[in-house]
Amino acid sequence: MKNIKLGILDQSVVRQGTTVQEAIQETIATAKLAEELGYSRFWVSEHHNSTFIAGSTPEVLMVKLADVTNHIRIGSGGIMLPNHSALKVAENFRMLETLFPGRIDLGMGRAPGTDRITSSLLNPSNDFSESSYLRQLEHLQHFFRDTAGTERGFIYAAPQSSTIPMQWILSSSGGSSNIAARFGMGLVVAKFINGFVKPDVIETYRKNFRPSDQYAQPHALLSVFVLCGETEEKALEMRKMMDYILVEFEKGKFGPFPDVETVKKYRFTEGELERIRYNSGRIVSGTPEDVQEQLTKLANDFDIDEIIISTMADSNENRVRSFELISEAFNLREPVQ
Repeated sequence: MKNIKLGILDQSVVRQGTTVQEAIQETIATAKLAEELGYSRFWVSEHHNSTFIAGSTPEVLMVKLADVTNHIRIGSGGIMLPNHSALKVAENFRMLETLFPGRIDLGMGRAPGTDRITSSLLNPSNDFSESSYLRQLEHLQHFFRDTAGTERGFIYAAPQSSTIPMQWILSSSGGSSNIAARFGMGLVVAKFINGFVKPDVIETYRKNFRPSDQYAQPHALLSVFVLCGETEEKALEMRKMMDYILVEFEKGKFGPFPDVETVKKYRFTEGELERIRYNSGRIVSGTPEDVQEQLTKLANDFDIDEIIISTMADSNENRVRSFELISEAFNLREPVQ
C-alpha cells in the first residue's frame, strides 16, 4: 500500500445545543488527539459572520494548539490574505515561528471566507482583484526576509524570527496553481470545495514550479471531506448528515442544524438529490476499508502522498471515532519509511 500521510483541517463547528466555547475546546482536544493518532499536521480555518463556524482567527487559535502539542505541524487552512495587511500577517506568523520554530504552516487563499460586505469591513482597502492579491504575496516575502523598505528606510516585520513558516497556496478551481508555482510555495487543492477539480491542476503546478528557499521541489496536498464509520449503516448516517449540511449551505442556511435522528427521517426533494449528486465528489465516506481504498485512489490519481481531511459530524464522539478509524486503517501511528 502506498505510504500516505494524513492531516486534519478543523473549522470549530458549533453544533446544535453546544456553545462556541465547547466548539473551540473540541478543536483543542482534536489537535492533541491528531498528534497521538499520528496525523502529520493540524490546520484551522478562517470564517467570518457565521454562527455555525467559530474559527475566525486561526493565527490566535494556533498559539494554543501548538502549545498543547509537541511535534505535529500546526497551520492555517487558511489565512484569507485579502482580509488582512500583509505586514500584520508576517508579524503574526513570525511570532508563531518564534514561539514554535519549525512547526508552523501558513496556508493562504484569496477567497473571503465570508460574504463580500463582511470582507470589506475586515479590510476596507480590499478591491478583490488578483493583482492586489499577488502584490500582497510579494510584500509578504519581503517582510519575511527583511528586504521590505521605502525611500525612508527598511520596514521590519517583528519579531525577526530565525525561521519562517512553510507557505502554502490554497486552490479550489486551479487558478491559484500557477501562483503557487510562481512563488515556489506548496499547493493545497481543495477538493472539499470543488469536487470536480482534476489532477491536471497539480500537473500545471509542477510544470511551472520555480524552486524557492523553502521548496526545492514542488509539494502538493489534496483536501477533502472524509467520514468514516465502523459499519456501513453508521457511515451512511454520517454521510446523510453531511449531505444535508451542504444542501443547507447552498440555501444560505449555516446552522444550527437538526439532530441526527431528525435528519435520518428527512426526505430530500428531487432538486436536493440533484445537488447531492453534484457535491458527491467533495466527500469520501464509508467503512475504514472503503475510506482507505478511496483515499488511496485519490492519492494515486493526483500523484500525491499527503491528504488533509475535514470531518463534520452530528456529534464529537462520531467525529473523533472517524479520525481514530482512519488512523488505524492507514497505520498512522507507525513511522512512514
